Amino acid sequence: MATFQNQATITFGGVTRASNITVGEIVDAVSIVKTATPGTYAQGSRITYVVNIQNTGDTPLTGLTVTDDLGAYEADGDTTEKVTVLPLTYVDGSALLFTDGVEGPAPEVTVGSTLTFEGIDVPANGVTTLVYLADANEYAPLGEGGQIENTATVTGAGVTGEVSDSAVVTAETAADLSIVKSVSPTVVTENSRVTYTFEVENTGAATTEEDGVVIRDTFSPILTDLVVTLDGVTLTPDQYTYDETTGEFATGDGVLSIPGATYAQDPATGVWTADPGTATLTVSGII
Repeated sequence: MATFQNQATITFGGVTRASNITVGEIVDAVSIVKTATPGTYAQGSRITYVVNIQNTGDTPLTGLTVTDDLGAYEADGDTTEKVTVLPLTYVDGSALLFTDGVEGPAPEVTVGSTLTFEGIDVPANGVTTLVYLADANEYAPLGEGGQIENTATVTGAGVTGEVSDSAVVTAETAADLSIVKSVSPTVVTENSRVTYTFEVENTGAATTEEDGVVIRDTFSPILTDLVVTLDGVTLTPDQYTYDETTGEFATGDGVLSIPGATYAQDPATGVWTADPGTATLTVSGII
């Protein structure tokens, strides 16, 4: 918003006198509000951005341009030349345009160091909504405190000054587990010992201490004379359950604690990588 002021004078008989000073305010006719959903992300997550452009003036606006900086930021590091990276990748063909809630032709889209939408019209006393998708890529900050803040700016005839708004999404901090099972040996003689190995990886930021992680399996053929280890340490029978009649096995609640991943950004490339937390469970028995 901007203010203006002016003053009049009156001249009579060689005398000039000034009036009072009048003050007014110019209210911007164009405003922009940007939102993002969902509010959290992991690498590869797809985010929907919604940009509402409102025109409170009595004159329609045509040919406006909206630019999005795609969350550009400088990668951390001690290098003398900072690397600027874009943590968001626009999803081709995803842009939609609605005028007062009615879908119209999609805008022209140009993808470069910024994302540009051109040819946007906003009716008098109306709202135009721009919707588009972007994926969090390998430059998206990971771990506690990680976030992407990207700004949309509208420019064009009838738009005064810089009209922009930002949306912030934060990195997911929950545990994210995967499990791989293997058996050794793969060819075993009857009445011989076989070992099942369960490799668990946690690519999330949080440990699993309070998440009640339990590994369950039903061994067929049924095993006897069970020996169970976790990261090389033998578990006691009160730390797991096993039914030699059905072959059903389960670790005890709270026995498994898989640490969260650690994250690092390459200062030269800006790429983020995760070093997952791991746990290895083995169950061996006689077939």
